[in-house]
Amino acid sequence: MNKNVIIFMPSIEEGGVEKNLFIVSNYLQSKGLKISILTCNSEKKENFHKDVIFIGTKSKFWQNKNRLIKYFVCLFLLFINLIKKNKNTLVFAFQANIYAILVAKILNAKIVTRSNSSPQGWSKNYFKKKLYSLLIHLADDIMVNSIEFKKEFKKNFNLNAECIYNPFKKISLKLHKKKNNKHKNLKILSVGRLTDQKDHLTLLKATKLINFKLNPKITIIGKGVEYNYLQNFVMKNKLEKKVKLVGFKKNPYREIISTDILVLTSKFEGLPNILLEAQFFKKYIISTNCPTGPKEILLNGKAGDLIQVGNYKQLAQLINNFKKRKKLILKKIKTGTRNFDRFEYKLNCDKYYKFVNRNF
Repeated sequence: MNKNVIIFMPSIEEGGVEKNLFIVSNYLQSKGLKISILTCNSEKKENFHKDVIFIGTKSKFWQNKNRLIKYFVCLFLLFINLIKKNKNTLVFAFQANIYAILVAKILNAKIVTRSNSSPQGWSKNYFKKKLYSLLIHLADDIMVNSIEFKKEFKKNFNLNAECIYNPFKKISLKLHKKKNNKHKNLKILSVGRLTDQKDHLTLLKATKLINFKLNPKITIIGKGVEYNYLQNFVMKNKLEKKVKLVGFKKNPYREIISTDILVLTSKFEGLPNILLEAQFFKKYIISTNCPTGPKEILLNGKAGDLIQVGNYKQLAQLINNFKKRKKLILKKIKTGTRNFDRFEYKLNCDKYYKFVNRNF
């Protein structure tokens, strides 16, 4: 009898979680599991293997609804599908873990979860934390994506989650010859949703303190609710010649390759894919030492530089000293490259398969 996995992901958007969803779903399918995606975003089907089944909504009407609406629509569909389930069905929650756990347990179904953002980002509300702690214990198995994340789960919820890194698939690009940088710009790149979590404002504040002789050109890739707020800050502070908000790009690899510095200013993370991509392309990285992931990827500062969350002055100082620290920066980049195998695609995909398979 086939082993059926329902991957619960009501809202498939544009980000690191989604990249992992595509990679993991396709790999599990290739290993002989029957994979079904429960989502309101059926238009994302092109990212999956042709044998992956979509059991969510089909209408375009749901695609641009907010997350909460998508959650409740998909929870209803999860309920319907689990009523009809066979004994070899497992729910794998990539999103809305607590809601999915409740539905699965009401119907006596097995469920495993993948948490992707540090609890420090959302657990400050006492009652929310207590409720989460109570319900997360009902899951049959729990996965997180960094060792620090695993420690946080133990500390906050007394749970022994399994750590599996994000599987990184090597990126192959046909590149044109690099054009001469006639004006010798210092190129700085930030990639991430325009939300409070990503805190792009810290980078914009730092921009005001960057030495004008460096001729900095800052590109921010991403879309989100803070676009107007950030754009207004750029205009109010007369940063239009230095900063460009260019919207979302599915594969920002060419921008990563051409940049001098990759900056991440998040308040909290899980294991940010953008840092893995920058490290793969041997780029100098400056990141906030936020919970969790960056410190682990950057080997506690040996493979890049870590700053305090929100410390724009520290960020500006590191950028201003970029040319003076070239030898040290190259050493950090080499350290990151030497230790990159821990994120290898097959190594971590196999761990995903074992994690799912052992729960049938």
